[in-house]
Amino acid sequence: MSDHIRLHIPGPVEVSAGTYEAMAAPMIGHRSKDFVALHNDVHPRLQKMMGTTQPVFLSTSSAWGVMEGTIRNLVAKKALCCCSGAFSDKWVDVARRCGKDAEALQYEWGTPINPADIDTKLATGEFDVVTFIHNETSTGVLNPLEEVAAVVNKYDDVLLVTDTVSSFSVIPIEFDQLGVDVLLTGSQKALALPPGLGIFAVSEAAFDRAATIKDRGYYFDFHEFKKNQEKSMTPSTPCISTIYGLRHQLDVIFEEGLENRYARHEKLNNLVAEWVVANGFEFFAPEGFRSKSLTAVKNNKGIDVAKLGQIMREDHKKQVDGGYGKIKGKTFRLSNMGNETEESIAGLLAALDDSLAKL
Repeated sequence: MSDHIRLHIPGPVEVSAGTYEAMAAPMIGHRSKDFVALHNDVHPRLQKMMGTTQPVFLSTSSAWGVMEGTIRNLVAKKALCCCSGAFSDKWVDVARRCGKDAEALQYEWGTPINPADIDTKLATGEFDVVTFIHNETSTGVLNPLEEVAAVVNKYDDVLLVTDTVSSFSVIPIEFDQLGVDVLLTGSQKALALPPGLGIFAVSEAAFDRAATIKDRGYYFDFHEFKKNQEKSMTPSTPCISTIYGLRHQLDVIFEEGLENRYARHEKLNNLVAEWVVANGFEFFAPEGFRSKSLTAVKNNKGIDVAKLGQIMREDHKKQVDGGYGKIKGKTFRLSNMGNETEESIAGLLAALDDSLAKL
């Protein structure tokens, strides 16, 4: 479509015509053999991508539904919420709204989580859950998952819940090897699907904890998911069309190959980074902790970010993000995740060059 604005924001990302076509397949009953076949097609491939032999669950919700669900299923004493950006900051508020005791381990936006600080907190014995965002989308910071998991695993009674919404399928993540207790993601970012599908895995320790928790609800009850998954089904009616799209995207991903996919994301991310440096901008995230999915560009040159976005839309039919929350206008974000190619990223960067020249 000539009036289509191509998305280069950090989610939802651009969805391919092939995915839309796959989603238009005829509707089926969610308790039918057809759905069992669909589920059984996607499930082992999701397990491989998550690096787990545990069941992987499909939830008709945003990832935030699953994030709230983990709080309801797992927190008996107190949650330690690692907060360093808009989405991680929100988790402590969500926990408290669920009636749970929660404490923020607070960092300035753009600062990576320090595993030693988590260790100090957990040594008090106050906490039984840690919430952690691997790739903080609002700031472009890639937090050190392996190091954080190693710290949490020192404490047998503490469970680690990890949001990989904007890192899943961009870099390798090994659920079983890391010893994570809940790993969750969403459909609308690197998987390049429309919003509305949450995907998550749960450890045996987390299932054991959930079994002891009263009032964990129904819609996100881990044991309801487990019971239904054993029959290749979901607890409630799933978003079947999106799962058709997921099947298509998994075909695309595995045809490319996971290692090739990870390498492509890194290469495209590096192209954006080279553009940032060449144009005299700086990075909001520190070196060594930068996302491979997107780039949060620091507006150190004091440009009119809103105007830049307007020119990009009007002149180039491309949408970039003008910064999120309290760093809106102080940063702008450029996504390279999903189905992006060298050609599409080159087009984005050329459009940015032209738009900057018009400011």
